[in-house]
Amino acid sequence: MPVERLLPDQDARDLIELTREIADKELARRVDEHERAETYPEGLFGTLGAAGLLGLPYPEEFGGGGRPYEVYLQVIEELAARWAAVAVATSVHTLACFPVASFGTQRQRERWLPDMLAGRIVGGYSLSEPQAGSDAAALACKAERTESGYRITGNKAWITHGGIADFYALFARTGEGGRGISCFLAPGAADGLAFGRPEEKMGLHAVPTTSAHWDGALLEADRLIGEEGQGLQIAFSALDSGRLGIAACATGLAQAALDEAVAYAKERQAFGKKIIDHQGLGFLLADMAAGVDSARAMYLDAARRRDAGLPYSRQASVAKLVATDTAMKVTTDAVQVFGGYGYTREFRVERYMREAKIMQIFEGTNQIQRLVISRHLAR
Repeated sequence: MPVERLLPDQDARDLIELTREIADKELARRVDEHERAETYPEGLFGTLGAAGLLGLPYPEEFGGGGRPYEVYLQVIEELAARWAAVAVATSVHTLACFPVASFGTQRQRERWLPDMLAGRIVGGYSLSEPQAGSDAAALACKAERTESGYRITGNKAWITHGGIADFYALFARTGEGGRGISCFLAPGAADGLAFGRPEEKMGLHAVPTTSAHWDGALLEADRLIGEEGQGLQIAFSALDSGRLGIAACATGLAQAALDEAVAYAKERQAFGKKIIDHQGLGFLLADMAAGVDSARAMYLDAARRRDAGLPYSRQASVAKLVATDTAMKVTTDAVQVFGGYGYTREFRVERYMREAKIMQIFEGTNQIQRLVISRHLAR
């Protein structure tokens, strides 16, 4: 049963209906095949881009949807309820567009944003390194000045859409310390750029995650976004928004697990009645529903603060923490509702549980979210 949403206007309601139609037709029918075979859904992101779903929160001036974040995130949630990997990749693409949209020059925005926001080119976010995950200030990948631009040397890790994306928001070191990191809009293919084998992941199998090796690849000077040394400011600003995207993904995944658990509990009988009518199981489902509703409320509160121009960094961390922990619990409980069947690949809930785990880790682990929240409390 579709989630009843409080949306700001009729345009938003129409957008959600369009998203559901596309998600049911293009995602729900293909997800099992591609996740089991670990194959990339060729052409799918082009379909999402053509429908206007890859540039929703960005200005219409550059081809975006001009939608408030509270609406964009609910679109992400609808996608995640059908296919978590696609929703995560959509969130990452939106994150990869953020540096140019928010810190780029007018010329850079005019040059690149229309294709990015229309989904004609799809992006990845390249911040992490093998030795620098949560500690972004420890980046070692270097960007050395040349006569015409920058020479990039070093290794990056955990890149969603790695090797497939057309561009990457790349963070590399141009100086010393935390103020020595800069942001670049890197092309997806360049002499001196190579990608590792896709990681053999627990879940999200249909979209690759890879490492990248930069061996002296040259970038033009105008691919520097913002000023030299502004990279961490750009990265952290982007991550506040990105964490909301992951919170929405986690909420959609949890909603899907809840829906399947409820449907199963209405059909399965034990001791002469439907198992949902047994109080022990009914209360478990009630707790799952309360968790999903709470997760949704948390990310929407943060999104509305963002839309109003208010500080929202703490609320973004709370939303990411609550939503992803909830997704882990709800998907685990969904497996329990299915009993032994839930532990088999015949039913989707075992995949949901595997997919939920990574959401507690990327875009800042939940331990980092607790650190962010505690630092806000200590001010």
